[in-house]
Amino acid sequence: MHSKLLAGVELLSPSPAFYALPYHHNHPFSPKILCCTNNSSSDHKFKFNFVGDRKWKFNDIGTSRVQESVNHWLSKTQNFFNEVTSPLVKTVNDKRISVNNDTQDMEDTFMAEQTVDSQTPNGDLSVAAILSIEQFSRMNGLTGKKMQKIFKAIGPESVHSDARSLVEYCCFRFLSKDSSLLHPCLKEPAFQRLIFVTMLAWERPYRSRGDSQAKVSEKHSLQLKRRLVGEEAFVRIAPAVAGIADWTTAHNLFKALAGNDQGISFTSWSTYIGELLKVHEGRKSYQFKDSAQLHNERILCIASGGKHPVLKWENNMAWPGKLILTDRALYFEAVGLMGKRNASRLDLTVEGSLVKRTRVGPLGFDLLDSAVSVTSGPQLDTWVLEFVDWGGEMRRDVWYACISEVIALYKFIREFGPEEGDQSVYNVYGAQKGKARAISYATNAVRRLQALQYAQKLLEEPTKLVQFSYLQNAPYGDIVLQTLAVNCWAGPLVTKVTDQEYQSRGSPKSTNEATESSSHVFDIDGSVYLRKWMKSPSWDSSASLAFWKNSLSKRGIVFSKNLVVADMNLIEKAAVTCRDKYQVAEKTQATIDAAMIEGIPSNIDLFKELVFPLTVLVNNFEKLRRWEDPLLTASSLALAYTLIFRLWIFMGSATLCCTLKFLPVHVQ
Repeated sequence: MHSKLLAGVELLSPSPAFYALPYHHNHPFSPKILCCTNNSSSDHKFKFNFVGDRKWKFNDIGTSRVQESVNHWLSKTQNFFNEVTSPLVKTVNDKRISVNNDTQDMEDTFMAEQTVDSQTPNGDLSVAAILSIEQFSRMNGLTGKKMQKIFKAIGPESVHSDARSLVEYCCFRFLSKDSSLLHPCLKEPAFQRLIFVTMLAWERPYRSRGDSQAKVSEKHSLQLKRRLVGEEAFVRIAPAVAGIADWTTAHNLFKALAGNDQGISFTSWSTYIGELLKVHEGRKSYQFKDSAQLHNERILCIASGGKHPVLKWENNMAWPGKLILTDRALYFEAVGLMGKRNASRLDLTVEGSLVKRTRVGPLGFDLLDSAVSVTSGPQLDTWVLEFVDWGGEMRRDVWYACISEVIALYKFIREFGPEEGDQSVYNVYGAQKGKARAISYATNAVRRLQALQYAQKLLEEPTKLVQFSYLQNAPYGDIVLQTLAVNCWAGPLVTKVTDQEYQSRGSPKSTNEATESSSHVFDIDGSVYLRKWMKSPSWDSSASLAFWKNSLSKRGIVFSKNLVVADMNLIEKAAVTCRDKYQVAEKTQATIDAAMIEGIPSNIDLFKELVFPLTVLVNNFEKLRRWEDPLLTASSLALAYTLIFRLWIFMGSATLCCTLKFLPVHVQ
């Protein structure tokens, strides 16, 4: 059975109209019998309309030909129902089919169901683009041709012929129907393949130009094992699927999944999705077992010992135990000689909480670089936790990134969210759930990091894969955090406000009375983020004012805050600038690191600058030695001999004095 992505398709009743085209030898053209229902009649009887020469007789109609045509169209209708009602989920035997066979099945199925017009002014649509458009159209309850017409009707005229925007429209329209933390369709292998094909379609929406033979062979080029998804396509499509990636760190996630390749392979993609699903399912089981002891907190990470124990150092003593990280705190349950002790808790939501890498060792000798130091506020306890890992420091670095993300999360909430008990959140629809949204972003980031760890696809610095921790030190990170705050807490106003309060930064409706510093901020979908929530000093920076002044230009189709066709959402716009600035900073730091190795210059240009005075001295000495300037050489020799003579006299006098001092004195 072919794997078909037809979940969520609205089963539209097929038209009962059909056509019979009988053939008769005695007439110059064949009459056509149109059989259709009369919608205006209550009894819905069939009526026959005869089109053709009015002189022919009813007996001239070939009854066998009519019956044959009727049977043919009834067979087509039955096949249509069978295909539409075919299940999305494969059977066990179907899952054993190879990826190549699945891809070929999708191609064959698609070629029989194509409705979208593949010829556009910019070129012919590629196989991946047609497949993505058709499948998402059916999942939206429409056909590819109908979706194409709707897109041209509501989309900007500048993108009517843009195949990439059409792919985005079909994909984003379906994804906008779900608001869960992890898209439920990701559990289906067919949907995973469809997202991968959609990224290929976005990257290459048109066929390659060439002769007709090349276009014919294009049909057989969609082999997923041979295709790689580029960075731009991944960063554009993957964050749109709930739970797969976020807009801020998608480029770093791409680097982790691609590794040394030029793009992401289907094997790497499917492995990552599989591990991510396992992490989500595993956290559900943990939540069920331990939720009674953890104050209704979400469990993020658990280290329970075994081959890789966790040690808590206190007074140069290491205690093994079980460590649990939730979305609010750390829990450690030590294992002593008499069994387990009561679990101790370290709150990570307190202002001033800090985590840093450290070294530990017996008797105060810091020999092992595999620990972290976690402090809950400036005046509270500090935990030193060692993560034993015989394979290196990566386990410690992953835990460091996870703990750092939780601390950075609550720092973000304090700086960019409303105060606790602020009643203004009830003036904006959905603002009460803003804190929960921010927490869900952090928990999803931690789960993605764990999935990459299990898939062995981590970067050297795991903190680049968790957005709140990454943005703390990234250039332009404050602006990205502002867009995240607007994404979490902004919403439609539910109470009446004055015109001056309703003005947005850079909005064409702003008046002279409403200055930029006293206005609210709007998201791309019209949601409002109140001015009184802007406590962070970063809102008054020049970079912030410039960004929000130019942020409300709408050029595409807006489905939600995160899904915009033919344009970027606010987080994506800020993240692109942050990424570019971060890459420049990394290149600069790499240049400095290459020039210095443990403080010793290794860069040839820098070395020449440092030894330049010595080089000048050596060159001048060579001039003196060669008597290029006799007067200068003679003067230098006279000075040198004078210094030597004076030094010889001084040394001789000192030697004579010492000799006389130690001579024996005879007393008469």
